[in-house]
Amino acid sequence: MSATINTGGPAFPPSNPGYAHGMTLRDYFAAKAMQGLMGRNWDHFKGDDAALMHVWAKSAYFVADAMLKAREAV
Repeated sequence: MSATINTGGPAFPPSNPGYAHGMTLRDYFAAKAMQGLMGRNWDHFKGDDAALMHVWAKSAYFVADAMLKAREAV
């Protein structure tokens, strides 16, 4: 059994009920974190492009989860 992931709810709640919610706040935070990660110099990385993209994706969601946890503590 896996743990439930806090998504933070919709990033951009719809103004009309019945519309799809779109991306979650977790996805939005991860996308923003990904921009910063991709902007860094990764010349030191010893792996292929697929491995680097995996590092970016895992790291982005790690940051997003930390941001959501910080929001709960406020």
